[in-house]
Amino acid sequence: MTYVIAAPCVDVLDRACVDECPVDCIYTGQRMLYIHPDECVDCGACEPVCPVEAVYYEDDLPSQWASYKTANAEIFQSLGSPGAAGTTPPFTTDHPIVNAPCP
Repeated sequence: MTYVIAAPCVDVLDRACVDECPVDCIYTGQRMLYIHPDECVDCGACEPVCPVEAVYYEDDLPSQWASYKTANAEIFQSLGSPGAAGTTPPFTTDHPIVNAPCP
């Protein structure tokens, strides 16, 4: 299990969750932040500090944002597991779900 960042983060990029994360597993994209599912230790420190309520435990993710669980995992398929978000440059692109036009 892991935490997931969902739609409310898009174009906000508030880094309160990044500052709170003890394992440095929250990475920056162009339009939103992403939690690496293999690096997250499920501590939950990121969830209460998010000012837009974009962070959810994956079992609690609202159904309208279920695709963000996939987005948070797939964005790392080519990147792998760098193990240090703070020293990794922002992604040059975001997951297609993030870049898709709003319905």
